[in-house]
Amino acid sequence: MLRVAVLSVHTCPLAALGGWETGGMNVYVRELSRGLGRLGVETDIFTRRQDPSLPDVVDVDEHTRVIHIDAGPPRRLDKYAVVDYLSEFACNVQRYRNFVGARYDLIHSHYWLSGRLAGLFKEHWDVPVVAMFHTLGDLKNRVALDAAESEQQIRVDIERRTMATADRIIAATKTDREHMLTNYGADPRRISIVPGGVDLELFRPGSREAARRTLGLGPERTLLFVGRIQRLKGIDVLIRAAHQLGDSVGPLRVLLVGGAGSGASEEARELLRLRALVDELGLRDTVRFVGAVDQARLPLYYRAADVTVMPSTYESFGLVAVESLACGTPVVASRVGGLATIVRDRENGMLIPWRDPRLFADQIQAILSDDALAADLREGALATAARYGWSAVAERTREIYDGVVRQPARRASTAD
Repeated sequence: MLRVAVLSVHTCPLAALGGWETGGMNVYVRELSRGLGRLGVETDIFTRRQDPSLPDVVDVDEHTRVIHIDAGPPRRLDKYAVVDYLSEFACNVQRYRNFVGARYDLIHSHYWLSGRLAGLFKEHWDVPVVAMFHTLGDLKNRVALDAAESEQQIRVDIERRTMATADRIIAATKTDREHMLTNYGADPRRISIVPGGVDLELFRPGSREAARRTLGLGPERTLLFVGRIQRLKGIDVLIRAAHQLGDSVGPLRVLLVGGAGSGASEEARELLRLRALVDELGLRDTVRFVGAVDQARLPLYYRAADVTVMPSTYESFGLVAVESLACGTPVVASRVGGLATIVRDRENGMLIPWRDPRLFADQIQAILSDDALAADLREGALATAARYGWSAVAERTREIYDGVVRQPARRASTAD
């Protein structure tokens, strides 16, 4: 049986979703590992301890476990603060490995912080590395709307070094692959494109009326946003689009799902800015800040919505779009990153060329005003989502693992 050490240093796959640094990557690491387990891959996921009450080892299933590693204070830290504790993390991973006698055939690193350690362990453990970044610092900097969302040079440097030393890089989309080639100088022979996935047993269609009753919603037309509360998510564009719509489609409700910010965090400041915008536009009775929602309950919101709206400046993949489509809810999204691949214009949703509230309002209105179009988009949504099941993603990833493990000569050459 293939044994894999997964590095997810700065965020735990068991963490509650909806916070500033919890989202699609947490789901990806957990669900991919579970899918690989069904294919005979044993996975140890090493992550930095953020909750002192959690056990050292948590069994996710028969073949997957999460191992909490002490490195710095056991609480959430900014990703750049975690850099100061990477050495401690590495030492404690090595101590755990020696204590239990664990041996691994391959390392799979997620995000740039993990990539920094993967290169170190590759040399000491003499095993190949598969790297995935989920988002790219250089690409985020090109679309950042303020200094708070700009990435430091150390991140870009670590990403570049990881791409140079990894045996295989997994990109979620063609856009990310092209950016790796153009802006990071990555070797095209080492890059494979594997999209993210969705749990098709959890995210599936159901009665809109039943979902609305369960959530305590009325018959209003419902627009949905799901994600972290960050400026690059474009939530202000959705709010302004709702204002543009006015009463043209009848009573309207906007649900903003996500966010657990408090105090002086960037997320809390963005929430204050958005609430002020809602008040300014007189939408207090229209826009509801739902907060973070447990993933098991999330499908209810997708089923309750008429449209999911994603006015993002940047999305490496776009897991929310796939989850929405899997529930049969069309998506209106910016034509950026992975969204341009997932959302097919007038097939399962609408793509907007730039973040203009009027353009978003026009396309949302087109869907809400045309029952035949809405029905076609819902049908197209389900057809699209069927291609993103975790079983297919896991099978493709297992093929990459097998190919890398069977090429020791190439592995040696990349370590030079």
